[in-house]
Amino acid sequence: MKLKTASYTVRATERQSLRWNRAAEAEGHRSVGTWLAEAADRHLDALQRAGKPLPLAWRFGRFRVTLEDGEREVSGFVAPPFGAYRGSEEGPGPRGCWRYSLVYIPQRRLIATFRTYAHCKALASELARLWVRWGGSEPAEDLAPLLQRFQREDV
Repeated sequence: MKLKTASYTVRATERQSLRWNRAAEAEGHRSVGTWLAEAADRHLDALQRAGKPLPLAWRFGRFRVTLEDGEREVSGFVAPPFGAYRGSEEGPGPRGCWRYSLVYIPQRRLIATFRTYAHCKALASELARLWVRWGGSEPAEDLAPLLQRFQREDV
């Protein structure tokens, strides 16, 4: 199995650099990069154990979604693998329509529709946390109870 990797550039002050180098060396890491990666993983694990949702970075963008009348590209907010737009399964809505839909972009599937964009973001964070636990793929567990809880909170 080939492991896919990503690279990051991190800026640090001189003081941080000295501290990080010492910490990495003390913990037996060959580089600050491997130490930072482990530290970040520990932080995310602690968030998960505390039951906090995984933070997602949302940005404005366009994505495709399957609606009642077929597939369409919509404008909204994207935090891969999720997208959220103003509207419902019928399509994009006008300002003030009080309908926001969460989409699983790889499958172009609408997951749920809420009264607020904040509910879409919260559900996406919760799903991301579950999917990380299941190795990056959709969880094998039934999502219906989670969706029902979010639908109740949306009222």
